[in-house]
Amino acid sequence: MRTSHNDTVAYQLPLDDSLCDMNALLGQRLKLVYGGDIHCCHCGRKTKKSFNQGYCYPCFQKLAQCDSCIVSPEKCHYDAGTCREPEWGETHCLTDHIVYLANSSGAKVGITRQSQVPVRWMDQGAIQALPIFRVATRRLSGLLEVILKDQVADKTNWRTMLKGDVDYIDLVSLRDQLLDNAWDQIVALQREYGVQAVQFIEQAQEYDFRYPVDTYPKKVVSFNLDKEPEVEGVLQGIKGQYLIFDTGVINMRKFGAYHIELYRAA
Repeated sequence: MRTSHNDTVAYQLPLDDSLCDMNALLGQRLKLVYGGDIHCCHCGRKTKKSFNQGYCYPCFQKLAQCDSCIVSPEKCHYDAGTCREPEWGETHCLTDHIVYLANSSGAKVGITRQSQVPVRWMDQGAIQALPIFRVATRRLSGLLEVILKDQVADKTNWRTMLKGDVDYIDLVSLRDQLLDNAWDQIVALQREYGVQAVQFIEQAQEYDFRYPVDTYPKKVVSFNLDKEPEVEGVLQGIKGQYLIFDTGVINMRKFGAYHIELYRAA
């Protein structure tokens, strides 16, 4: 789903060549029907199984955006000359990245391309986010993340995020604490790669997010279209990339390559 950072996060679901305003459907009974077709989100090839949230197996095996270094950016191997797609790496990895703190299910450290601010945080269902560093490459962002995740998690508990029971955190104070504890390692990184390549964002803007949720689930039950091709329920909220129904939740990003029809149910 596509997101916009307004007073309340706005969601649009791509359906063929149109965009459906999902916020406008809150409180309505909807039905999602998966007809059995999956088409690779990169090449469009029909595939029996989706890999890495939307790719066919050949694309999963050959594309740089599906390589293991995307999940573990500190393992970037562009400089070794073994990048799957050097040109893609130059435009997506050898560009400014942001190292940040966010609060989706509690404090976490993460990275994103600067061009993905603030979309990345809305996709995670964060209620707060604070940029900490601007770095010159994806690999540098990963090295910095590794230093900081010794003190704070780097994963989101999606079930806790969806229950909505998340307290606000003083991210500035947490940032200062993390930097005090790791400053020697950060300075060593700056000495090796240059101060301009690892820049602390001193006057960072803190972001806050509100999501279109009428009711949070007390118990999180997740739908899987591979097992249940029809999902029906009253849409009670949207957070992260999840639709929250009174009957369960569904991660729409996971099924981004699936051919799905959306109906207003009787």
